[in-house]
Amino acid sequence: MKIGIIREGKNPPDSRVPLVPTQCAALIKKGINLVVQSSPIRCFKDEEYSSLDVPVVKDVSDCDVLLGVKEVPIQQLIADKSYFFFSHTIKEQPYNRKLLKAILAKNISLMDYEVLTNEKGQRVIAFGYFAGMVGAYNGLMIYGKRTRSFNLKRMYQCYDYAEAKAQFKYIDFPLIKIVVTGTGRVASGAVQVLKDMGIPQVSTADFLNTPEFGNIVFTQLACEDYAARKDGSAFELNHFFNNPTQYKSIFQPYTQVADLMINGIYWDNQAPVFFTKADMKSDDFAIKVIADVTCDIAPEASIPSTLKPTVIPDPVFGYDPFTESEIEPYQSHSIDMMTIDNLPNEMPRDASEAFGNQFIDYVLEDLLAPKKGGVIERGMMTKDGKLTKRFSYLTNYVKGK
Repeated sequence: MKIGIIREGKNPPDSRVPLVPTQCAALIKKGINLVVQSSPIRCFKDEEYSSLDVPVVKDVSDCDVLLGVKEVPIQQLIADKSYFFFSHTIKEQPYNRKLLKAILAKNISLMDYEVLTNEKGQRVIAFGYFAGMVGAYNGLMIYGKRTRSFNLKRMYQCYDYAEAKAQFKYIDFPLIKIVVTGTGRVASGAVQVLKDMGIPQVSTADFLNTPEFGNIVFTQLACEDYAARKDGSAFELNHFFNNPTQYKSIFQPYTQVADLMINGIYWDNQAPVFFTKADMKSDDFAIKVIADVTCDIAPEASIPSTLKPTVIPDPVFGYDPFTESEIEPYQSHSIDMMTIDNLPNEMPRDASEAFGNQFIDYVLEDLLAPKKGGVIERGMMTKDGKLTKRFSYLTNYVKGK
């Protein structure tokens, strides 16, 4: 088996890699046949690979398995190969239907990182933690610009997280109340940054009932803190996951006391939204900045003001709750939205190394010697020009129905 790391082709460009130079070199020393396609946009330069005797090539068409990060442009797909990348199709995203259709037509076996799981159904590889880190950082950065009370250097302008973190001891934060939603990888990354900033965490009860803490604080919400059974029964997590339509939002009290929201949940299209556009018109809607790491685009979104994804060079837009439209940010009547959909690309070196370690620890062994019912079999979306059984629910989506 020959493995190739492909050049990222999606626009806007993404500089992350599935395996960093030291990881590639270590795998080659173990006898794995691996090459890297030359790329001018990676956070790790070609020379960083070649200096460790990792072959850098122009053409990867002789490889059996191709590893990327973001969606591969249709015209760059090579037929009859096995691919790993984030396809963003499992939720039937309309903008990638043609991509999945082309994958099937080209007889490509697709392993989407998002559906590579262990025996318990838990994801084994993700960039979510770093998305949460950058999302929280950007949320504070935007709040500082909005209020002109402090300045944070853009994360992508820092060499790595260590450089970004060095700023925190010089920041004198104003009185800000921050609400973080979720308890998974994304939210954990967000919480880590807030703690690195020296921001105290408080309970949800104190957050809602204490008018002023005298310093910046944050609270973290689990599912039961923002959703409740419509029939008044006790909250059950598995029941919520399996029956989201039977739940309603109880997030409104947080909209009245929070200044900044960092959204880090995985949202099911049938789950309740946090709040509505009508709620955002209310005089007591206090949130002024929303860092929507989840970045589901409205109207199929947990946050109705996520009108579009933003990009790293231009990370924020303003939302006017009365016209329900996009406006310039940092205005007194705007709610400022940070909706970058490739956040880990702001700290690509750290994120890529962690991602590569996960791939080596949880995926590589099964890739080299697949086991029945293993990670590869569970995560293979397409094979022999067809959707696999687990992903047959996408049949109508592929057909455009």
